[in-house]
Amino acid sequence: MIELPETMPTPSRPVAAAPGKVYLKTFGCQMNVYDSERMSEMLAAQGFTATDEPAEADLVILNTCHIREKAVEKVYSDLGRIRDLKHDRQAAGLDMVVAVAGCVAQAEGAEIARRAPTVDVVIGPQSYHRLPDLIAKARAQGRAQVETTFPDDDKFGHLPARDKGLTGKRRAAAAFLTVQEGCDKFCTFCVVPYTRGAEYSRPADKLVEEARRLVTEGVRELTLLGQNVNAYSGKAPDGGRWSLARLIRALAEIPDLERLRYMTSHPRDMADDLIAVHSDCAKLMPFLHLPFQSGADRILATMNRKHTAQEYRVLVDRIRQARPDIALSTDVIVGFPGETEAEFEATLELVRDVGFAQAYSFKYSARPGTPASTITGQITETVKSERLGRLQELLEGQQQAFNQACIGRTFPVLFERAGRKEGQLVGRSPYLQLVHAEATPLLLGRIMQVEISGSGQNSLAGVIKAA
Repeated sequence: MIELPETMPTPSRPVAAAPGKVYLKTFGCQMNVYDSERMSEMLAAQGFTATDEPAEADLVILNTCHIREKAVEKVYSDLGRIRDLKHDRQAAGLDMVVAVAGCVAQAEGAEIARRAPTVDVVIGPQSYHRLPDLIAKARAQGRAQVETTFPDDDKFGHLPARDKGLTGKRRAAAAFLTVQEGCDKFCTFCVVPYTRGAEYSRPADKLVEEARRLVTEGVRELTLLGQNVNAYSGKAPDGGRWSLARLIRALAEIPDLERLRYMTSHPRDMADDLIAVHSDCAKLMPFLHLPFQSGADRILATMNRKHTAQEYRVLVDRIRQARPDIALSTDVIVGFPGETEAEFEATLELVRDVGFAQAYSFKYSARPGTPASTITGQITETVKSERLGRLQELLEGQQQAFNQACIGRTFPVLFERAGRKEGQLVGRSPYLQLVHAEATPLLLGRIMQVEISGSGQNSLAGVIKAA
């Protein structure tokens, strides 16, 4: 851990009544959502409460994402606004501790505190179990605390049992469960091996225990998370190892847990037993996120993806043979260094061949420290934007066609929250689509049969069928 020089004279630092109110903002991926929940539970156990207004907060936490440049820029923009709020509180004799957590913290470390002196704590995603100690130290010493090591101990072992967190509200019907962190693939465009570290799989019995506790709190659907989730290989109760497929089968045995999903997957780790579990585990939803990134083999090799476009096609065929009703989503990068027009066309061809229900597409963003950032032949923003527009037009057309094909069908929908309109609830179909329907709040957390009556680009509308 690094202790930076004082960011302000210690005698002038107001003393806050601990623990106080917390404003927690989450950027980026589902794993950050999970991490924020765990930080929330940890702080709630110490007596902290939540606030939606940063101006009221004794503690502000930004849980950050480093995947793309714009995400980093948003963090520093937020820190500028928080600096002003902190100065206002100090002028009123009140304290505010500012913490930057997550992958930007891990990647930039002490540079954050130097660039934004308002920050008191910088903590990476593998160390957030130490957050209360670092907050206390920052308050006591009036100097920034930076913790961006990759500790040997398991952070999950230091966290409290799953609870409702800072808000004290009942848990939603769908929840995330991180089962695996880090990545050993070293795709040349990706910062994950540097911000999350080497692949680590949590022990299977701990995951089953956590899942059971979530179910007792009302969770009916779990999404298993990992940067490379299908590489999961956790210690089994008998001392051996469990694959992701074996873990899914164990979780499926939990009473009242009705749905399972997992993401994000790498094509190289879609093992035979994982494909098979899609065929014979009814609780595993027929939806798979399987990034391919590029349809051009030369680009895939330069990305260090370790699969070809044809291997991806064959894999998709095998998965669809096991589960004919499965829908796929994917990630695609356009404008990777050196990408030619013909290679971009190969990506479009792969999209047409496979067909996706959903997709996430991005312009290549050079991340400092990654091998791809130094490759010659960087593509201009104009070309990247033009290619992204063409790709998204194709992908959006596929998503719209998939949604329209759902009209007239009846799906089991898990209702998760109230809709924007009075008397409306919003849930998820088996294919992860948002579904809006008129319903009583008594149906929150329940799965109901819904006949789909309309579709938009990103959601469906339906009518609950009488039992």
